[in-house]
Amino acid sequence: MTVLVKEMEQVFGLKEEGEITVTLEEEEEEEEEENNGDLINTRERPESEEPEPDTSKPARRHHCSQCEKSFAKLGSLKIHNRLHTGEKPYQCSQCGKQFTQLGTLKLHNRIHTGVKPYQCSQCGKRCSQLSSLKSHERIHTGDKPHKCSQCGNTFKRLSNLKDHERVHTGKKPYHCFHCEESFSWSRQLKAHERTHTGEKPYHHCSQCGKSFTQLWNLKAHERMHTGDKPHKCAQCGKTFNRLYNLKVHKRIHTGEKPYHCSHCGKSFILSRALTKHKRTHTGEKPYHCSQCGKSFTDSSNWKKHELTHSVKKRFQCSHCERSFKKLGKLKQHERIHTREKPFGTAPTVE
Repeated sequence: MTVLVKEMEQVFGLKEEGEITVTLEEEEEEEEEENNGDLINTRERPESEEPEPDTSKPARRHHCSQCEKSFAKLGSLKIHNRLHTGEKPYQCSQCGKQFTQLGTLKLHNRIHTGVKPYQCSQCGKRCSQLSSLKSHERIHTGDKPHKCSQCGNTFKRLSNLKDHERVHTGKKPYHCFHCEESFSWSRQLKAHERTHTGEKPYHHCSQCGKSFTQLWNLKAHERMHTGDKPHKCAQCGKTFNRLYNLKVHKRIHTGEKPYHCSHCGKSFILSRALTKHKRTHTGEKPYHCSQCGKSFTDSSNWKKHELTHSVKKRFQCSHCERSFKKLGKLKQHERIHTREKPFGTAPTVE
C-alpha cells in the first residue's frame, strides 16, 4: 500500500505533517480483502485477468462527475467520490475519528498502538509504513525525482507534484457543502470545513492554550514561544520558524514570481497575492461583515472593520453624551465646545 506520511508543512502542493494519503486502487484491494469481496460485484474484471481472445476490448475508464479524474476500476471511483460527498464510513473504535478509506483507518490505529516498524538508518527516525520511510530518506539524499513541466519545480513525491500542478491550472474540484467556497486540494477543504464546525482536533499550545485545526500550525506556533528558527537561508543567513517562509524568502534572491494573472499577466511571489489581485478584475468581495453586511476584497480589511463594532467607546465627552473609541477623536470633538483653535489664528495682513 502506498502511504505518504507528510514530513513537511503543507504549502501549495506540499503535504502537511502527519496527514496520510492512500492510493485509491490499492485501497480498493484492501477493502476487498477486509470485506470478503463485498465490492466484487460492483467492479469490473480485475486488470490482471486476460480477456477472451475473441472478445478483447479497450479498457473502459470510469470518470468522476465532480473533477477531471478517471479510474480503471469502478470501486476506485466509488472510493474517490467520498472526497466530494464527505462520506467517512470507517470509524476508529478508540477515539471516534472517521475516515474515507479503510487503509487510512488502519494507519491511524497505529497512533494508539504506537507501532512504527520502519527505522531510518541515517537519523534513527521510525515510521509506521515502509513508503513513509522511503519518502523520509529523501530528506537526507535530497532526491526530488518529480518535476513540474510548467515551472520546473521538483518534488520528492508524485502526489506533491500533482497537487502543485493545480497552481497552474487553477482547478478547484473540492466544494464546501456549507458555503460556496471551492478548493484545489481536499486538505484545504477539510481545514475550511472546521471553520463551520468549530472543530480544532489538535492539541492546545502548552504555553498559551491556543488551539489549532491543523497539526503543522500548532508546531509552527510553538516555535514562537521557544524562538526556534530551524530553517536557514544559504545566501544571506536569515532564519525562519517555518519552511514555507524560507521558500518564499528565497524568491527575493532568485526573483522568481511563479503566480501569473491570466487577465493582465502580472506576476506574484505568493499565490494568495494572486488570488487577491484577481478580485480587482472580477470585483469579487467574499468577506462580509456579520454586523452591517459591508463587503471586502481581503480578509485583513474585513477583520479590522469588524473590530469597529466590537471595540467599546471608552472616551466620554464631559460636555455632552457623545463617546469615542480613540482619545484623539475625543479631543478633536471637545474643541467644538471650547472653541479652541489649536493652530492659532493667522496674522492680520495690512
